[in-house]
Amino acid sequence: MPVTVSYPGVYVEEISSGVRTIVGVATSITAFLGPATKGPIDKAVTVFDLSDYLRRFGPLESGFAMGFAVRDFFLNGGSQAVIVRIYAQAEDVDGTAVLTADNLTLNATSPGGWADNLLALVDHDVSKELAESWGLTEADLFNLTVRNGPTGPQEKFLNLTVVESPRRVDRVLAAESQYLRVADPAALKAQPPATTEHPDPEKSPWEDTPAKVTTKGKESEDLTRASYTGDRDKRTGMYLLEDVDLFNIVCVLSESRGDTVITEVYQDVLGYAVERRAFLVVDPPTDWAHDALVSGPSALVDALGLVGTAARNAALYYPRVVESDPTRGGQIDTFPACGAIAGVMARTDAQRGVWKAPAGIDASLNGTAGLADNLTDRENGVLNQVAVNALRTFPVYGRVLWGGRTMRGADQAADEYKYVPVRRTALFLEESLYRGLKWVVFEPNDEPLWAQIRLNVGAFMHNLFRQQAFQGKTPAEAYFVKCDKETTTQNDINLGIVNIVVGFAPLKPAEFVIVQLQQLAGQIDV
Repeated sequence: MPVTVSYPGVYVEEISSGVRTIVGVATSITAFLGPATKGPIDKAVTVFDLSDYLRRFGPLESGFAMGFAVRDFFLNGGSQAVIVRIYAQAEDVDGTAVLTADNLTLNATSPGGWADNLLALVDHDVSKELAESWGLTEADLFNLTVRNGPTGPQEKFLNLTVVESPRRVDRVLAAESQYLRVADPAALKAQPPATTEHPDPEKSPWEDTPAKVTTKGKESEDLTRASYTGDRDKRTGMYLLEDVDLFNIVCVLSESRGDTVITEVYQDVLGYAVERRAFLVVDPPTDWAHDALVSGPSALVDALGLVGTAARNAALYYPRVVESDPTRGGQIDTFPACGAIAGVMARTDAQRGVWKAPAGIDASLNGTAGLADNLTDRENGVLNQVAVNALRTFPVYGRVLWGGRTMRGADQAADEYKYVPVRRTALFLEESLYRGLKWVVFEPNDEPLWAQIRLNVGAFMHNLFRQQAFQGKTPAEAYFVKCDKETTTQNDINLGIVNIVVGFAPLKPAEFVIVQLQQLAGQIDV
């Protein structure tokens, strides 16, 4: 605002340029929904590599498909994943293991049978100096060591107390332990637990220790549609993602790698993905047979129930992948491909941009030993017409993604969002503009505001044009931004509405390459 003048002289005033940079959002943060060995069931957890996942959700196990999908995601170029552990708990049954060390009762950090081998040792080799600095005695402090089995990984916590201090045991475990929590902090006894006695000094202290799990954990009940869908108000199931700021791709895993995700679960998750401007990667049912699929694919695809305009936010890939299972000595088995496909999408986004189709000879599937079905060109053509994207094996190039259609990409649908990169580019633009234009809310709704909007949105779109994200040789051919008295009438102004129209010319993949070959007649003398 203008300065208030009071004395003769020079006044300096800063004027806003009106530039508010719109930043493009991430495009390949992938949410995984499915059961896991261990891990939180009350919140979604972000992981940045496979070791991060294994630390939080347990080792790879044959009975849990999600761990292998996350492995494939990072192996194929993924960099950030959000994990939602789906766990079905029976009514009035707590599936959490309980461990008692003298008078200290501890609960496992998450339900499941993973904690049944937890062991704990208590000793009193503590720091007298720390005890005195907190106004305590050495007898008030103790050390707690926790181990997952006699030879498994362990955690050690020094100079803990059961009274108010910087090292009170419930707060330390809540902040640092991957294994245990104090069962009831309000019920902590004033007397710290006694030292764990070793029956035989010649043996390892972890053998025959009395501090073992007293109440075993319970594995998840059979998962149902409700287990995945959950409740928005209670933040359960897929609605754990409500607390996640952004995710772009969704993968759903069944209880084991040989099971098929319930059809209704895909339908529910797709509806939520549309709401969050995310893209769903769909694995084919395990009972799809080669002959039935290539002879009548439409009926099988229709049975999934992923139809309507919502299907623009989903893509189906066939077949599943064949990989070695490290939990079974490298035995070859069939796995869902969604994690690897999401990884290829992430790798393509990073190398070429979200507007490049995640398909072609560069879209290789790393870590695979083969495919569950091998398609010919003609069979591939039959599936392509009904929007089933094929995974193919080619000499030299190996196993690659060889399809880029959404589930609205069937020839008969004639949908404008036929191709995966076109739809994902639109979602990218929508989310970026949604976040980048929040400053507009409650600004004076007149030409100065409209000019600022045109400036900032235009700069964002022009930057994408320079990255070759759109068709056209000139900006006018590639995009437009319109916000003026034609888009926002006086009635709109009275209603508090400003209308911004943004158009873009999407790049569409060269799905069919036609080479015309002609002989030259040669030189003919006349």
